[in-house]
Amino acid sequence: MGALDSLSEYFSNHFYVSIRKRKKRKVMQTVNIKVKMDCDGCERKIKNAVSSMKGAKSVEVNRKMHKVTVSGYVDPKKVLKTVQSTGKKKAELWPYVPYTMVAYPYAAGAYDKRAPPGFVRKSEQAQAQPGSTDDKLMSLFSDENPNACTVM
Repeated sequence: MGALDSLSEYFSNHFYVSIRKRKKRKVMQTVNIKVKMDCDGCERKIKNAVSSMKGAKSVEVNRKMHKVTVSGYVDPKKVLKTVQSTGKKKAELWPYVPYTMVAYPYAAGAYDKRAPPGFVRKSEQAQAQPGSTDDKLMSLFSDENPNACTVM
């Protein structure tokens, strides 16, 4: 019985260690980075650095919008650090949302002159509060609401 006990203990410990060593799987995600690029050299340098990252599936660089989009099994902080290591210290995660996604696009802190066309800065002041009277009043006269006022 001593040999069987030691074998079962060995295999149970081995199984426990192999479970503990497993890493969490990274999820597929898209990371957007805002970084100022002036020339083809900057664009190429950033694209090469990010595409060589482990887990990066696709890299798109839009110099006009100063935007780098990375898709794959990557961590946003590591992508940002990689972009900053190319010499672009002012790189940041994409701070803008589409203009149509914000309830109050001209609120203080949301409107940004440097934002690309069709985008505003992501801020709490620009978001509508859920269940606010503004939402209720706007839905009363909405074309998508079948119970809206029909007297016009």
